[in-house]
This record gives sequence, structure tokens and C-alpha cells, in this order.
Amino acid sequence: MSEEAQNELVFDVKNGVATITINRPEKRNSFHDDMVRQWVAWLDECKTRDDVKVIVFTGTENSFSAGGDTSRFKDKAEQTPLQAKEGMTRNTQSLARKVAEIDKPIIAAINGMAVGGGLDVALMCDVRLMTASARVAETYAKMGLIPGVGGAWFLPRIIGTSAALDMFWTSRWVEADEALSLGLVNRVFPDESFRDDVTAYAEQIAAAAPMSVRMIKRMVLQSLNTDLHSHLDTLSSHIALVRTSDDHKEAVAAFKEKRKPVFRGQ
Repeated sequence: MSEEAQNELVFDVKNGVATITINRPEKRNSFHDDMVRQWVAWLDECKTRDDVKVIVFTGTENSFSAGGDTSRFKDKAEQTPLQAKEGMTRNTQSLARKVAEIDKPIIAAINGMAVGGGLDVALMCDVRLMTASARVAETYAKMGLIPGVGGAWFLPRIIGTSAALDMFWTSRWVEADEALSLGLVNRVFPDESFRDDVTAYAEQIAAAAPMSVRMIKRMVLQSLNTDLHSHLDTLSSHIALVRTSDDHKEAVAAFKEKRKPVFRGQ
């Protein structure tokens, strides 16, 4: 990875929470292919590190992300259709595929404006937290483009088909209160306490039983693509594992001793 890309993405781990921060405020935290490759590399590290229980995506200053760096669009416009497809598959879309591989919770902390591909990055996360002054938009139609990072797959599954098409076709801004009412985001926090609120939320999940958290994510996502009987059959196998885990034993002991559990499992 280029040194520039490593500086443009800040990686930090604290109290079980890995935070990946887009650090290009002068470009409204837009991203380019080198950054995406670094992003995927950080996620690969998060996937295997025992001290990472939760992953947070966010941006510096007042932007989450403006999506793809428009200053580099000219070069891509000169590509052949095959080059464009291969480049998209190899670079930008690799982030969505990597996120889908990870069973640890991934949270989007939308600290400011999120547009186009920037919003799509937030949509691929499990949970979205938003600051009260932030706003989001899907601006592809206005730019003569289509969602290339998975937005057309994620958004209708989150807010419904009609609401998603409304956002895509009009390119309109959606403020925090509407985003919450649509179910686009899970919670809206005050601007002045946003960072602290996100940290508290992420650390609360990081303090839960790791095996349970990760298996719950697997079961919820798998349930969207299977029938009830198959889901229950898989569940009965998984629950046999968690019931014999050290996490479960610690939870029972802590309950009896009237103390907070301390989990160390994976």
C-alpha cells in the first residue's frame, strides 16, 4: 500500500473497538482505489485480531465521505467498458465483499455529510449512527452514474424499494430526523457528544460475549436467505456450541455472583 493511502486512512484499536477513519478533509473524505486497498487490508487485520471485537467506520471533521474522488473520474471515463468493469470489481467493490466476509459487528459513525459511494459504505455496515447535523444523499442520477459499491442492493433492503428509488431518482438530501424515521440509521446523537456516544455504543457491544455477538450476526444475515426450518436446524447446532463456551459459563457465574461478566472468548 502507498504511504499516502495509509495516511489517508487512520487505524486505531482501543477497548476492543477498531476505528477506521477516512482522513481527507480537504477532499470531503472522498476515497480512491489505493485507499480502498488499504481499507481492505485493515479489515483483513481486524478479522483475525483477537483484541478487535467491533469495527467502526467514520470520517474526520465534518464529513463522513463524499464517495469516489471526482478529481480522478476523468481518467476512468477514458477506460474501455471492460477496463472499467475489471477496475470496479478489483478495487471499489472489494470493500463491500470484504465487509460481507466479517462476522464481527461493523458500525458506520456518520459524523457529517455522506454522499453517493460514501453513503453506500455506510449502508454496507451492520448499524448506522448519525450526528444530528449530518445529511445524506444518493447523487448518482444527478451525475449520470449508477450505484457501483452496492447501494442499489443495500438501500432497498434497509428502507424499502419505493423509498430507495425516491432517494436515487431525486438525488435529494435526507436530514438526520428523516433518516431515523426511514430506518436508514439506527440512532441520532447530538453533535457535541457524537464521538463519545459512538464510543460508548461500540464499547457496549465489544463488552458482550464475542461468540454470541458474532453468531447472532451470522444467524440474522443467513435468515434473510433461508426458510424457517433450515434456520431453526442451523440454530440448534450453533446453540450447542455457545452453551458449552467459556463465555456462557462466565455469564452464568457473573449472574450468580451479581457482578459484570468479563468475556475473553472469540
